[in-house]
Amino acid sequence: MAKDESKRLNPAIIANDEAAFNKLQGIAGYAPSNPACAIAALHEAFDQLQSERLEEDQSLAAFTTARDKASAAEWKVHNLMLLAKDQVRAQFGKDSTQLQEIGLKKISDYKRPVRKGNASTRPPA
Repeated sequence: MAKDESKRLNPAIIANDEAAFNKLQGIAGYAPSNPACAIAALHEAFDQLQSERLEEDQSLAAFTTARDKASAAEWKVHNLMLLAKDQVRAQFGKDSTQLQEIGLKKISDYKRPVRKGNASTRPPA
């Protein structure tokens, strides 16, 4: 048996299992003592695998669609909030408290740039 059955198998292993099953069906007189290894039981397991893969693919498609819709809604809200912030800036001014209330800095909150002189014009220390 496998070491860790919680991890997905490599697709190449499943492909080899399918190929071996197809070849096993061609063996005349195959009569295993373990009924779990009978052709009918194996056929049922492969059918269940296909059914589970189909359900997984459909769920993944539904998840992808839902994620895309949520992403579009996030961008719509974000773009509208950027426009609303611009409207607050336009209506109340760049140095208003309303601008500060919505989480933006007032223009007076920014430091003024300090001019640095050349090393040759500075007085000696």
